[in-house]
Amino acid sequence: MKILVVNWQDVKNPHAGGAEVHLHKTFEPIARMGHDVTLICSAFPGALPEEVINGIRMVRRGGRFLFNFRFMLEYLIRLRRQDFDVVVDDMNKIPFVTPLFVKKPIVGIAHHLFDNSIFLETNFVLASYVYWMERLALAVYKRWRTPFIAVSRSTERELLAAGLASAQITVVNEGVDHHAYNARAGAKSLTPLIGSFGRLKKYKSVDQLLGALPIVLQKVQNLKLLIIGGGDDRMRLEGIARDLGLEGVVEFTGFVSEQSKVQLLQQIWCQVTTSSKEGWGLTVIEANACGTPAIASNVEGLRDAVRDGDTGLLYEYGNVNDLAEKIVQILTDEQLRQRLTVNAIEWAKRFDWDRAAEETIELLQRRVSS
Repeated sequence: MKILVVNWQDVKNPHAGGAEVHLHKTFEPIARMGHDVTLICSAFPGALPEEVINGIRMVRRGGRFLFNFRFMLEYLIRLRRQDFDVVVDDMNKIPFVTPLFVKKPIVGIAHHLFDNSIFLETNFVLASYVYWMERLALAVYKRWRTPFIAVSRSTERELLAAGLASAQITVVNEGVDHHAYNARAGAKSLTPLIGSFGRLKKYKSVDQLLGALPIVLQKVQNLKLLIIGGGDDRMRLEGIARDLGLEGVVEFTGFVSEQSKVQLLQQIWCQVTTSSKEGWGLTVIEANACGTPAIASNVEGLRDAVRDGDTGLLYEYGNVNDLAEKIVQILTDEQLRQRLTVNAIEWAKRFDWDRAAEETIELLQRRVSS
């Protein structure tokens, strides 16, 4: 098939996150199957306007903030003439509302809905724009009965609550690259080490982890926290760490290579995810594959990725005392930590990118032939 995928960003974009990883890890195997895959996305400084990455043809046009309008023009003027069999609408950031102007078969991908959580991330005007565009898009997708891939049961529940019919939604879980992410005997740090992985955005709520740390240090004195990743919330978080006197305890590593990320996931004793909302917990499962249990906020998406008390622990979002208690539990109870580790490794084996790609292409083929 000839497939057009539209997303705000590609995996090389400095602002790329889990949605972009999901896109590439899903569609690279599809390209290897022999399908023609084109991704149109926004440009960024230093990026080539077009290139091929692991079999996916990249087409970069326009800036981030108005890319939804740029895509509409690009499609109507040029892309619709290229005879694509199906258009994949990856609903990440501001929706594209493709049924209004795309006449080809469409399949959407939903990671999670922003809903009110967007107001935690940006100013009221921009947040309101994203919020109402999402409401409009959902009404359109409902009206046109657009089939959607949801990355988790939590996302499926969100789409159902937004009015989409259950027949429109297929759950396809994200995967793990098991060749890269795996447990290594003897890799753990000799002293307590925890990590937080991902983009530093306000809605990720890493400040809750910093707030819990002084409580944890009362019982685990030789603890160190690694905050891995970059983002526009880093400066604020560094200020919080300074105010709490955590300079010698917390290290902000910035962006790290995938190889370094794997090594760190193998070394840490637990991975902590404090986000207010996720579609799925990709770094949770990557940590699990590396033999590391996770502590995560008990919110949509993350409660799917963490089996509470079995592969990790969930804490009440916003409750730093509860978070601190869960961290102390894992760091001080070796028997608990080992049990969670064994279960986490087995849990991670259920998730595979090739399987996700196969389920995705089957859905696309059904959509084209329907």
